[in-house]
Amino acid sequence: MGLIERLYEAADRAGLLVIADVEGRSVAVDFSSADETVLDGLLRAADYTIRFPASALPELATGHTLSIAGVTYQVRDVRSIGDGSERRADLSRL
Repeated sequence: MGLIERLYEAADRAGLLVIADVEGRSVAVDFSSADETVLDGLLRAADYTIRFPASALPELATGHTLSIAGVTYQVRDVRSIGDGSERRADLSRL
């Protein structure tokens, strides 16, 4: 087990992660929902992202769907972070 996997395992034990259901598997991920002001302040839009060890979801790609706390999201983009052992996926709420 690599350093990033150990880091995520410790974060999960500390209650800092949420469970994402992806294609029948449950994976602990770092989930964020940052509000962003758009249309010159007339509307607030949410930007959903998850971060996870690349080894936890190597097959995750654009177009896949996943569920977090009963809410379904579609993957818009997946990018490697740093040395590639961690990934970030941008999501759209369905």
